[in-house]
Amino acid sequence: MAFPDTPLGAQVELQAGGVWTDVTADAYTRDPITITRGQPDGAWIADPSRCTVTLNNKDGKYSPRNPMSPYYGQIGRNTPLRVSVTGATPGLYVPEGSSGRATTPDHASLDITGDIDIRVDVAPHLWSGAGNGYELIGKYNNTGDQRSWRFIVTGEGELMLTWSPTGTSTVLEHRSQLINASRQRQTVRATLDVNNGAGGYTLTYYIGPSLAGPWTQIGQTVTSSGTTSIFSSTALLEVGDIASMAYTNHARRIYAIEVRSGIDGPIVAAPSFTTQPLGTTSFADSTGKTWTVTAGASITDRDFRFVGEASSWPPRWAPSGEDVWTSIEGAGVLRRLNQGTKALESTLRRRLPSRSPLAYWPCEEPQGATQAYSPLPGVGTLAVSRWDFGQDDTLGGSSALPAIEPGGTMRGRVPSSASGVWEICMPYRVDGTPPAAEQEMLSWTTTGTIRRWRITMGTSGTHILGYDATGALTLDSAIGAISGFFDGWWRLEFKAEQSGGSIAYRLRWTKVGGDVFSVSGTIAGTVGAVSQIDTAFGVGLPDIRVGHIAVFSAESVGPAYADADRGFIGETAAARLRRLATEESGTVDVHFPTGYPSGTTPMGTQRPQELLTLLHECAASDLGILAEDRQSSALVYRARRTRYNQTPAMVLDYAAGDLAPPLEPVDDDADARNDRTVNRIGGSSGRAVLESGPMSVQAPPLGIGLYDDSTDLSLATDDQTQPIAEWLLHLGTWDESRVPTVQLALHKRPELIPAYLALELGDRIQIINTPSWLPPGPIDLIVQGSTETLGIRTWNVTLTCVPAGPWTVGVVDDVVLGRADTDGSQLAAGVSASATSLSVSVTAGPLWTTVGAEFPFDIVIGGEEITVTGITGASSPQSFTVTRATNGISKGHSAGADVRLAHPAIAAL
Repeated sequence: MAFPDTPLGAQVELQAGGVWTDVTADAYTRDPITITRGQPDGAWIADPSRCTVTLNNKDGKYSPRNPMSPYYGQIGRNTPLRVSVTGATPGLYVPEGSSGRATTPDHASLDITGDIDIRVDVAPHLWSGAGNGYELIGKYNNTGDQRSWRFIVTGEGELMLTWSPTGTSTVLEHRSQLINASRQRQTVRATLDVNNGAGGYTLTYYIGPSLAGPWTQIGQTVTSSGTTSIFSSTALLEVGDIASMAYTNHARRIYAIEVRSGIDGPIVAAPSFTTQPLGTTSFADSTGKTWTVTAGASITDRDFRFVGEASSWPPRWAPSGEDVWTSIEGAGVLRRLNQGTKALESTLRRRLPSRSPLAYWPCEEPQGATQAYSPLPGVGTLAVSRWDFGQDDTLGGSSALPAIEPGGTMRGRVPSSASGVWEICMPYRVDGTPPAAEQEMLSWTTTGTIRRWRITMGTSGTHILGYDATGALTLDSAIGAISGFFDGWWRLEFKAEQSGGSIAYRLRWTKVGGDVFSVSGTIAGTVGAVSQIDTAFGVGLPDIRVGHIAVFSAESVGPAYADADRGFIGETAAARLRRLATEESGTVDVHFPTGYPSGTTPMGTQRPQELLTLLHECAASDLGILAEDRQSSALVYRARRTRYNQTPAMVLDYAAGDLAPPLEPVDDDADARNDRTVNRIGGSSGRAVLESGPMSVQAPPLGIGLYDDSTDLSLATDDQTQPIAEWLLHLGTWDESRVPTVQLALHKRPELIPAYLALELGDRIQIINTPSWLPPGPIDLIVQGSTETLGIRTWNVTLTCVPAGPWTVGVVDDVVLGRADTDGSQLAAGVSASATSLSVSVTAGPLWTTVGAEFPFDIVIGGEEITVTGITGASSPQSFTVTRATNGISKGHSAGADVRLAHPAIAAL
């Protein structure tokens, strides 16, 4: 059997022994490579992507347990697999995790000490959310104090130019505003005027479509007092990774660079990577400088279509033994996250150990436990009495905490530490009538002058008490009535710090999610170190709940507990995704291919759940798309708002043959939902019902009948439920034919490949010049998924889609999208197909505008779009002057026909 090359330069690679190995030559192209990714209908998180590749295994080298295989011990379960194709614009590709770069030696013309102008044509894998950022270009070497300048993208998606006047670690840096763009190609520019003539320097950032502009300034011009200069270093000029820096190695493709001496001055370096032969490792730019491609970078036109893991390696063979193969199926990270996972711990349990406490007891044991363990090495258990664990789950950032009977006790040793400053925190809640008489709330011992500290509380007052080594009372600080400190969850916080020959102490109450009240004082002596928590809760206390008791060696309580004690309620969906990815680094990473989004949905309390469930909650609550990246092993998130009012990412001309058959619009009820209920997890609900119209709950023919559903979402407040229910109703009652799939044969239409390679889930595509038997006008769709089939000489694609119409929303003051529709209008008299004047009666709401500046605009009657050029009449009916057949349809209409705006403003969620 022959194994011919794969189509259009498709390449299959396995990571064997940590090295990417090209196995394309062994690919069975009789069985096409298939790649599937996307979200199922009605879901906000995608299914795991899949890639199926059949490999020639006649010599047994793709049998993981074959000792004679050159890959023995290097391949097997979850071996990294990736597939790429040709078709991207050639450029200098710096792979994910690579320190790839192109360099040119130091040269006199590169030793710019005055004004500088730097331009970079780049398509990064991420503009924002890329760790601590990544480099674009620089003449900057930390070794030997050879720092001149560097131009980078920060982890937040800002441009930043850094330079040194001296070459030492003393540098100047300023940032732009967030680029917040998609991962698509963009030219960025920085100009530095070292002496602006006013006794200072000026730095400006720009973006543009090419190295020649035109330029749009981003952010404010940075002007600083005092002139500056750039050190003339011996460093290489490096494009991509700067060898002496430690930035995150995120993937990026750099197309061209210009470095100018002076703003708009002469070009001193100009590597153009798009014009070099593929695979070139050395070339001269237009200024004569020699560039070397090294450290894993390459000049390539490859685009990754799948990055994942091959989980199984089943051997197959023909009975004759003449044909042996292995069909491997790769899957993205979602497959692994779906298997063998356990619930993440509470937000406090996850946060507090990372703040280096001396001792910590979560107290989250289930009912029946008799002691509280510590997750910290070297810290013993908290011995307790009269505790009933697992009783109270009202603290948002915690699993259920114990209820302690009156007179209950706790005792736990605190490992020794340096003296000087310490802080203790105990969240608490009193369930029942607060005591009038003071009761012991917290007590501990130290090695300092005051060997035992006690805090007593009651509605009549509070005391801070201190006892010396003999047991004598040496501190008695009275505090007034504090009845409010027994209402809900509070943090009781006590800090002591050495201040000369005195102990400076502070007692603070912090309402979880609310106010702070504190008192402070001093007493002569040494602060010592905390040695033991030793408390006997007052017998006059009703049931008290406590948990997450911690001792710190410095003031860490505020940042340690803040937000985590409430389970991060109110945190936006995007912020939660980013935080979870940071906390679970090594397990999952989340990218934002359309830029880090603002205005995502405020989330409810994060409760202990499996990681994938928590990620799903974010996407579902924001109505966004969480899927797998096709270029890395990360997840990507696309916020709901990024799908509003999109410019088509791909325009397909039906008449020109851009589509492969069949194109099959369908009128069905697959996505119909006309009665939507949204339930806030742990809260109230909102409901929206369409009572009238063709998609309403009314029985046919007045409507389509009842299609109801209910959705549980993690939301911060109850008042979020109703707007979300109404938006879901809007999506579920959009009255338009569906085009479930769009077929492409890219091997026949290679001119479509660049646009297809840039297509992301959630992008809008448009089909124009549709046949006359379909409704007039273009078909606008949102891409939800794709299946690619790569054969010997074929590249077929099936896009799964939903209508894009519901995602076109109102824009204030926009001449098309800023118009409110009529509440009700109809023709007062019938008209012919050629009539240029209409008589329109208003049946509900205000009259149509007669202001000349508001014209023209389009209306629709019986499927015909009509342009209105003027309206007269101060009462109903009004007279419309019109131009007919705006959408190519011209027909007569009867009296009573409904009259509507063709493009009414729709309020976005």
